[in-house]
Amino acid sequence: MITRRSSLADVAVAVGHALRSSGIRAVLTGGACAELYAPGAPASFDVDFILGATVRTEDLNRALEALGFVRRGDRYTHTKTPFHVEFPAGPLAIGQDTQITPTIRTRRGARTLALSATDACRDRLAAFYFWSDRQSLAAAVAIARETRVSLAKIRAWSDAEGHRKGYETFLRERRRAS
Repeated sequence: MITRRSSLADVAVAVGHALRSSGIRAVLTGGACAELYAPGAPASFDVDFILGATVRTEDLNRALEALGFVRRGDRYTHTKTPFHVEFPAGPLAIGQDTQITPTIRTRRGARTLALSATDACRDRLAAFYFWSDRQSLAAAVAIARETRVSLAKIRAWSDAEGHRKGYETFLRERRRAS
């Protein structure tokens, strides 16, 4: 149940649970995923899911209407929360890396597929590297500060993406935040 007091993480997991219960494979990404690993991390008001296969709009509508969401253009909105749900185009990838293994996250009895902590950190770093989004850098730092992540995997991915300097900025900000 989504109420006016539902947090971004509450909404994200409730939506993911509703999608899973409807047989729709979708992986939580973006700022809402970062919020699962670092509550209070800079986030947005959208809940992004990447669909694992082609899904009929009617099936998405049915799954989300059960929670009180209504389709408005390319997003789903709810009268009791400022957070909206979107389904960016796939495939599931972080930069050029498409070998992503989602994990199950549980919150208040609901379960959703989501990026791992390391992949959520890389996802936020991708927004920093490719669009100079400092809010996403802050979210990546918060994830790395609050949750165990593989710095070796993040460094190797950053190098492969051609963003070694961005990775060094991330490390400096992480040390500063500790």
